Amino acid sequence: MSVTSKAHVQEIIKCGKDPVYFMNKYLKIQHPLKGLIPFNTYGFQDECIQEFNDNRFNIILKSRQLGISTLVAAYSVWQAIFYKEKNILIIATKLAVAQNFIRKVKTYIKNLPNWLMVPEIAANNKQQIEFSNGSQIKAVPTSEDAGRSEALSLLIVDEAAFVRNFDELWMGLYPTLSTGGRAILLSTPNGVGGQYHELYVNAEAKKNEFNAIKLMWDVHPDRDENWFKRETKNMSQKQISQELLCDFASSGDTFLTAEVLTNLRFMTKGPIEKSGPSQGVWYWNYPLEGNSYVLSADLARGDSGDFSTFHVINTKTLTVDCEFKGKIPPDQFASLMYDIGRRYNWALVCPENNAYGYTALLKLAELAYKSIYFESEKEKYKFLYGGEHNIGKAGFSTQKDSREKILANLEEMVRNNRIKVYSTRTYEELKTFVWKGNKAQAMKGYNDDLVMSLAIGCWLSDNNSDQYNTSQIEYSNALLDGMKVNSTNLSNTNISPFYNSKEKTVNPFIPVFMGEDKFSKAKKDQNKNNPLGDLSWLIGK
Repeated sequence: MSVTSKAHVQEIIKCGKDPVYFMNKYLKIQHPLKGLIPFNTYGFQDECIQEFNDNRFNIILKSRQLGISTLVAAYSVWQAIFYKEKNILIIATKLAVAQNFIRKVKTYIKNLPNWLMVPEIAANNKQQIEFSNGSQIKAVPTSEDAGRSEALSLLIVDEAAFVRNFDELWMGLYPTLSTGGRAILLSTPNGVGGQYHELYVNAEAKKNEFNAIKLMWDVHPDRDENWFKRETKNMSQKQISQELLCDFASSGDTFLTAEVLTNLRFMTKGPIEKSGPSQGVWYWNYPLEGNSYVLSADLARGDSGDFSTFHVINTKTLTVDCEFKGKIPPDQFASLMYDIGRRYNWALVCPENNAYGYTALLKLAELAYKSIYFESEKEKYKFLYGGEHNIGKAGFSTQKDSREKILANLEEMVRNNRIKVYSTRTYEELKTFVWKGNKAQAMKGYNDDLVMSLAIGCWLSDNNSDQYNTSQIEYSNALLDGMKVNSTNLSNTNISPFYNSKEKTVNPFIPVFMGEDKFSKAKKDQNKNNPLGDLSWLIGK
């Protein structure tokens, strides 16, 4: 072997041991303005490569335009060239993104020195490259069966937070890594909830196998405050949170804003007591004598994915004093509502009037519970005194218009801190209650049972509340002050001369003659009954 070949061998070994050295010395990238340039990595990129080597599972929460997709493409090339039998799969949000990833890989390989390209290319197409050493790099768009039949060495999921049905996809992909495969999940944030968000949050909390890597906009050495101001000048708050700040809460289309959710999180606290089925009844305040309460409920079958829930709201303080979430049959749920409602001063019970709600209402009527919500006062009196079987007309009917109305009221009450919610369970549901088009609903895989129960309770409590706003109080006080009896002594009162004249008494409702002036020529026509003069000309003489 010649001296030159020995030098090449040493260089190949060095590149195989040190991916950062390999990337910086031999790889070239396609710059949009400068064309083909050397891939000179930044410090934060070098640290990422080290994390990839040190940790089997990595999850990256990143700002945009940091070159992380370019970096993982280079990392996959390094593994495929220098190591045998590496099966590398890249999953992208769509086909064009997958093909672009392969183009990056091909650019790297095309510009390598011939002597450094140890394996030969065995197959080459728009989505896959196979090497003679048994390694391959394949990029595919999202699909239900993507990668399921393969044993993977390295899985890369690009923009994982935006991959449709990623929870189901990950469930199928995870077993493919069981033989020792590695994974790199990278994405900008896309709201709270979802598999990517859950994996990242748990990774930060050291609750799973993933190593969390967070790359804010300012990790790039060429970015400063002036750059940030220029970039964000024409961006919305959601775009700033998503593209630059790595903020899960503000980046999604959540029903409540990030600020409101943060305030709500600070308000949460543990209950003072837990009881009932599966310890699902939580208490924050016990009932107070003389206070009125509303018990609102959202019912489910009891054995499905949804939960039956209720909230007990003090209409004087507008606090959620009690809450339940669990899976029990509607008739048992009705018995539980009876017990809690009776405890809270015979609270006004209002379940949603659906099929399961009707079953619960029948049970409440059978238990002779009288404090049940009817939208119509007439139907309420029929139920109480008419002896008619009209319990089917009780409860809250959630139609499209009424649903929008109670949710708008819920948002206003929570935003203005008019309702005090202490439950972490309700907070968690509100985090994943998002806008999908023009409808607010739970994200896929999450529930909104507590949200809807609270919305009904807030609507009823707001209309039955003992609280009034400041302007109402001031208006009422001013009105009452105006109705007070004046007790001032008459001798201490200055009376108009019209009412108290020693010379004559004048009718205050007849204009007063003001004496001699330039209009005095009409005096001869003036008298007590016609102080302004003769009016006969109006009707003719």
